[in-house]
Amino acid sequence: MKVLITGASGFVGSNLLPYLQDRQVTVQRVCRTPEMQDDVSWTDIRNLKPVPGVDVYIHLAGKAHDTKNVSDPSAYFEINTGLTKTFFDHFLQSEARDFIYFSSVKAVADQVDGILTETPDTLPRTAYGQSKREAELYLLNATLPRNKRVIIFRPCMIHGPGNKGNLNLLYSVVRRGIPYPLAAFKNQRSFLSVENLNYVVYQLLRHPGVPSGVYNLADDEVLSSNELVALIADTLECKARLLRVPKGALQFLAKTGDRLHLPLNSERLQKLTESYVVSNTKIKSALRIEHMPVSARDGLSLTIQSFFRHN
Repeated sequence: MKVLITGASGFVGSNLLPYLQDRQVTVQRVCRTPEMQDDVSWTDIRNLKPVPGVDVYIHLAGKAHDTKNVSDPSAYFEINTGLTKTFFDHFLQSEARDFIYFSSVKAVADQVDGILTETPDTLPRTAYGQSKREAELYLLNATLPRNKRVIIFRPCMIHGPGNKGNLNLLYSVVRRGIPYPLAAFKNQRSFLSVENLNYVVYQLLRHPGVPSGVYNLADDEVLSSNELVALIADTLECKARLLRVPKGALQFLAKTGDRLHLPLNSERLQKLTESYVVSNTKIKSALRIEHMPVSARDGLSLTIQSFFRHN
């Protein structure tokens, strides 16, 4: 089996690529800046003839959500929407059977009340979510030949070795013995270990009977932010220090951060304290599995251990 993959040098790609190669899947990379002889540049896609022997297109490349809100909104649409359309059009002209697009739960829901399934009735408010949703609609509205399949994955927060973001921030807080100040917020969150993501992609490649459509990706269990802090402390073999600062005071500080572009702003406060539970029932049913291979706690522990090794 041969796969053409964008974003191979990013966090997800750098984990998925060796996972597939270890299972005898041949991978050709499409990169912003080619690094190897067989790499294809993003800018060459429009003029590139279909690559012979490719069975699957996996589109990982995209502009990540900027929680500091300093990015030009047009950049999201140029990359998350425009590049996706170009890569998908190339797929339609090829002999490949599958197109796998990594979107995001943020394409349909900035906030979740209850459990997020694949059919929410809400629209994204951010340029990031809107650009992802616009790309989804382009794929979903396309007329597919009978021998082709389109899979749209909506992962929640992905973590694993090499991960950067809020998990790193929490890790640094706990490791330095700084009290976690958001303990007054009660929430439940879904996570996605990159090990489970790799497993689902590979199983999908092996199951051509899984129908085209949208599938959420998440671990089986949910954790609160307080439980996550405790898990980090347990992995580091130190004591979790939970501080219950009044919510109003933190919200005031976050609004100040909005104006001054500080690390704590309203969006980051929301991401750290909101409940965001994502159902993975549909993809498990499609693959006929009862459980993801890695539990949420075990996956998070592996990620935390990787931070420890690189600090």
